[in-house]
Amino acid sequence: MRINCIKKNVFFLLFLACTTGIIAQKTTFNATDNADFYKATELYNNKAYAAAQKLFVKTSKESEPHKNIKADADYYDAMCAIKLVQDDANDKVLSFVENHPYSNKKEKAYLNVGNYYFSNRKAAHALKWYQKVNDKLLNQEEKNELNYKIGYCLLVSNYLKDAKERFKMLLGNPIYGNDARYFYGYIAYKQENFGEAEDNLSQLANDATYQAKANYYILDISFKAGRFDKSVQIGEKLLNTSKDKKEVSQISKIIGESYFNLKQYDKAIPYLTKYRGTKGKWTNTDYYYLGYAYYKKGNYETAIKNFNKIIGGTNKVAQNAYYHLGECYLRLDKKAEALNAFKNASEMDFDPKITEGSWLNYAKLSYDQGNPYKSVPEVLKEYLAKYPLSPENSEISELLITSYLHQRDYVGALEYLNSNKKNPENEKLANEVSLYRGIQLFNEQKLNEAKPYFFNATKAENAITVNKANYWLAETEYLLGNYDTSLTQFLLVTDDSSVSFNQLDYNIGYTFFKLKKYSDAANHFQQFLDKKNDNNDLNDDASNRLGDAFYATKKYNKAIAAYNKVIQEGGTGADYAQYQTAMSYGFLGKSDDKIENLRKISNSYEDSQLKDDALFQLGNTYTTTGSVPKAQAAYNRILTKHPKSSYAPSVLLRQGLLYYNNNNNNKALQKYKAVVAKYPNSNEAKQAVTNVKNVYIDIGKVDEYASWVKNVKFVNVSNAELDNATYQSAENKFLENNTNKAIEGFTNYLQRFPNGVNALKAHFYLAQSLNKIKKGTAAKPHYEYVAAQSKNEFTEESLAKLGQIYLDNDDWKNGIRILQQLEKEANYPQNIIFAQSNLMKGYYNDNKYSDAITYAEKVLSNGKIDNSVIEDAKIIIARASLKTDDYQTAEEFFIEVNKKATGKLKAECLFYNAFFLNDHKEYDESNKAIQNLIANYSNYKYWGVKSYIIMAKNHYALKDAYQATYILENIIKNFTQYKDVIEEAKNELRTIKNKEAKTNESVTKQN
Repeated sequence: MRINCIKKNVFFLLFLACTTGIIAQKTTFNATDNADFYKATELYNNKAYAAAQKLFVKTSKESEPHKNIKADADYYDAMCAIKLVQDDANDKVLSFVENHPYSNKKEKAYLNVGNYYFSNRKAAHALKWYQKVNDKLLNQEEKNELNYKIGYCLLVSNYLKDAKERFKMLLGNPIYGNDARYFYGYIAYKQENFGEAEDNLSQLANDATYQAKANYYILDISFKAGRFDKSVQIGEKLLNTSKDKKEVSQISKIIGESYFNLKQYDKAIPYLTKYRGTKGKWTNTDYYYLGYAYYKKGNYETAIKNFNKIIGGTNKVAQNAYYHLGECYLRLDKKAEALNAFKNASEMDFDPKITEGSWLNYAKLSYDQGNPYKSVPEVLKEYLAKYPLSPENSEISELLITSYLHQRDYVGALEYLNSNKKNPENEKLANEVSLYRGIQLFNEQKLNEAKPYFFNATKAENAITVNKANYWLAETEYLLGNYDTSLTQFLLVTDDSSVSFNQLDYNIGYTFFKLKKYSDAANHFQQFLDKKNDNNDLNDDASNRLGDAFYATKKYNKAIAAYNKVIQEGGTGADYAQYQTAMSYGFLGKSDDKIENLRKISNSYEDSQLKDDALFQLGNTYTTTGSVPKAQAAYNRILTKHPKSSYAPSVLLRQGLLYYNNNNNNKALQKYKAVVAKYPNSNEAKQAVTNVKNVYIDIGKVDEYASWVKNVKFVNVSNAELDNATYQSAENKFLENNTNKAIEGFTNYLQRFPNGVNALKAHFYLAQSLNKIKKGTAAKPHYEYVAAQSKNEFTEESLAKLGQIYLDNDDWKNGIRILQQLEKEANYPQNIIFAQSNLMKGYYNDNKYSDAITYAEKVLSNGKIDNSVIEDAKIIIARASLKTDDYQTAEEFFIEVNKKATGKLKAECLFYNAFFLNDHKEYDESNKAIQNLIANYSNYKYWGVKSYIIMAKNHYALKDAYQATYILENIIKNFTQYKDVIEEAKNELRTIKNKEAKTNESVTKQN
């Protein structure tokens, strides 16, 4: 813009100069000598160059050599060629000089050609001809003009140094002095020799032609020299007179930046906003100045809008902008956004102080808010490695340890503490952290791995930590079956209020019970009950176990009193208490009371799993008291109401015995034969065969027995003793816990007697032995054999073990099959819960979400189940409902699960909390939920990264496209391991960019 104005002004001046002086000279001649030449010159003076040229050429040809008229004709021929822009014009001029070296028109020719190109604004061409002129042949006036024109041509051709020398010779000239001084000052300005430029330009302050332009350059010089007060003074005067929009824009920029440098930000803002940019666009620096000015005035929202426009900058200005952008976000308590800005600034090294400050803020915000891109400990360790001498190191080190604990990354905490043992405090803290790592492993059911951590924690100096460590070590040993060691550890706990479960006596009682030290067990169960805990389920269980301890020591009256407490309160396990009360009365010889209590179980407890047990004992008791019809009725109820009961073969055998004792041999035979037919692999079947034999002997029909027994596969009269001996040998090894020999013995038995009388037991005990040494695959066919037989005493346990083996191998197809069978045939509540809880998982894994929900609801309807199973059921319902687009149910159950969730599950719940808040258009609340997830559960990276997509959606919905795109771009860049998340991020980013492209405004409109 500046050069164009200069050119326009100078060419106007030069055009005036070209029309006077040198080119206006006329040639004199004798008209009588050549009429054509006279006519040609007249045409030339009238600018009829083409017609004149023809006559000049004719004259030259007809004139004698070495005559002035020929030289003049050649001269004008060349001049006409120049005027007519002919291709050979330059050649004609050079030819004229060569052919007429002594012509007085030679210098005029050079000058005229130069002036012609000069007047036509062809500086390079003009300069070429001016440089041929011998200025010694010119007078002073002509020399001044030539110097001026050469100086300008050199200026236009960017030969500033040479041009400056030409203008220097004219600084005091009355004609060219002001022009020369302007250009001289301008060249000094371009050479950044601001002192010399200002000295010369300031002398033109009152010159009408150059005043405005000189003042503009003086303004710019003052600004660059740091004289901002003077810049403001000159600039504001120029604005009052300038009408050119571009000039006004540029002057406003200089005034605004001058006020900025004077730290008068309120005065800077109006001028900075008047700047229109270069071709309507602002640079990053322009946005930085305006953003920083608003920042200093406390207008953080507007500052953010300007800083956010510095997109993709990779220089010192951009780094500063991102740093101050972070500060603005902090002032507005937008810490997640601030983290992104400081991260950006920390990744640049243009200003080391800004880099370090950004790193510190980035590290602290990562600790405070969590970090979606890296784990918080990783960020803090990077800071410590990058700035090992920072005065902030002590604080950051403390934050690092706390962050490990906060994120529940106890492995990382221990690694860091153990690698920095020079600090004695670290060693002390490591013992305490070991406790939390142990609990973490305990909750993951990795008991053997948890033990050494608990043991290390017992070495802590803190008494509370030691108590907790002993408590959890005792729990671990108990679950591993090491009851003596468990008891030792429990007894080391000196303050049960320090442990999280306030049930120390309860656990000690159970441990004594497992060690068959029933009196000690009873004492501790009673102590637990005396503390009147709020947990009714534990109280009920403790009362039942207290009763069991008395029962085991034959203190039946005390047992009854303990059981009655549960019965009267209708607590969990009341049916069991009723049953045990009945059995206690039986041992006290009170058959009527026993019968009464047994009948209550059958009549009062609809869902009790002990109904068939009660009926069986009722039948036995009636038998003992001689009430045979009532005994038969009780036994028949088992067969009709509980046909799959494990008591069925024994019931049939007892019924047969009752008939036999009443001399009803036919009915006795029916019952005995039913046992053999329906339950051929049961112990009762062997007894039934013997009883059938005895009946036939009594009625004298031994031949019928022989005919019948031939069809009984498991009976081989000749091999019976060998069968039993072979089996007994293997069973003895099993009972001696000699597992390998037992496996060898049972395998040998089944090879020799595949359909032997002991085949069922052999298959079961072989499976148990193989499973014990972790050979579940080898155990499977033996458990399958037992499960395929008619219901027997081993059916339920075989199904449970078989189901677990399939689950351990992720064989859900067979697992579901076995679990379905277990659910139908199980008597023990824990096996029913095991089946149902795993069926809900199996159906979920098989994408059968409705079935999964059905079984999860079954699990939740059960009164007595572990909290872990309850939480599993709730999360299955939440996830399955989400899969079936039942968002309302999904949200309800995610909220429920979130109340007790920890670790990875907690991270998932927080993600869906943010998800549903976004769905409800509660964008700020959704972001808060995400910040909670990132701050507290960043170890679970998948959910953190996935939640950041929701945060991007939230920001876009809140009209912050910069944050939205920045987050999505960072996800795509940093988390390629999560393909599903990357794909979602790319789709979201594409959507945002497409929308923004439709609504984007120009910078000019924005300002």
